[in-house]
Amino acid sequence: MNTDRTISDYLHRIGADRPAVPDAAALRDLQFRHLLAVPFENLSVHRREEIVLEDAALVAKVVERRRGGFCYELNGAFAALLRALGYPVTLLQARVFTGDGGLGIPYDHLTLLVETPDPDGTGSGRGVRRWLADVGFGNHCVRPLAFDERGDQRDPAGTFRLVETPEGDLDVLRDGKPQLRVDQRPRALADFTAGSWYHRTSPDSPFTRSLVCSRNTPEGRITLSGGRLVTTVNGARHERELDGDAEILAAYREHFGLDLDEVPQVMAGRTGERT
Repeated sequence: MNTDRTISDYLHRIGADRPAVPDAAALRDLQFRHLLAVPFENLSVHRREEIVLEDAALVAKVVERRRGGFCYELNGAFAALLRALGYPVTLLQARVFTGDGGLGIPYDHLTLLVETPDPDGTGSGRGVRRWLADVGFGNHCVRPLAFDERGDQRDPAGTFRLVETPEGDLDVLRDGKPQLRVDQRPRALADFTAGSWYHRTSPDSPFTRSLVCSRNTPEGRITLSGGRLVTTVNGARHERELDGDAEILAAYREHFGLDLDEVPQVMAGRTGERT
């Protein structure tokens, strides 16, 4: 991603202006706008579409095809945008905590370590502040998390805390509940190929067992899971079963900007949702 036109098109896609400097305030704005505009969705898994973990392909899917994706795609594309805007970005692998307190596979999730200038000297002590930025974990924090902060971090989505493990990883807690275990060692995009393949093909993956399209709204969140539309407005949750394919396709267009030719079907014949 090395052309001004591509950068401009990506910023237009998420409704953002080009930041004057790559600082923390601009990073917060970019993450928030990305979450509002680009859905977390796993439709490619069920439509048998190829997923290519390369910058150009990921950016093209978000910008030219006006699609979303799951973590490898969304955070991969967002990393390309941030780097093009002048942010130092490191890819990190994380494992997702399961409902029983266990952990998912290695390279279960791709998240981003982003650096910004630290004029006040309140960050890592190296002249920069470090942030855990993420636009690919569904219902998660709206703002980047301060990577070197170990106290509570309040966010519209809840209270977050980063806790170091004895092995040197970082657990991301939301309202006291572990969400992710982040490995702090730098990774390359190609390192996530096996994790992406697993989540696209394994019957044990939540992505083959679910059909989900979801994005933030200014008041909360909207999610389409199969034929069930869930909206959360200021903490109040509302569910509605849509009536037939025409209404489902209209919901994809209206709420997510996705103009599909047919209703996606769950690969494994079951429904569920990781987000």
